[in-house]
Amino acid sequence: MIVELYNASKTAKEIESEYGVSSSALNKWVNARKKVKIENEELTAEEIKELKKEINKLRMENEILKKATAIFAQK
Repeated sequence: MIVELYNASKTAKEIESEYGVSSSALNKWVNARKKVKIENEELTAEEIKELKKEINKLRMENEILKKATAIFAQK
C-alpha cells in the first residue's frame, strides 16, 4: 500500500512522516516492487527472485533424475 502511494502521488518525505517509516525501508520496498521489462513481460525483483529459486530447484531435481536414470540403466 505504501509503495502504491509513493508511485501514485505522495512524496517520500510525506510517506515517511505520515507512516513513520525510514527512508531506507521505503527505498527497499520501492526497489523490490519496481518493474523490470524483460522481452515482453514486466517482472518485479521479488518475482525474479522467486523464479531463480524455482530454476535452482528444477536443476537439482533434474540432476537427481539423471543420476537415478544412470543407476537404473546399469541394472
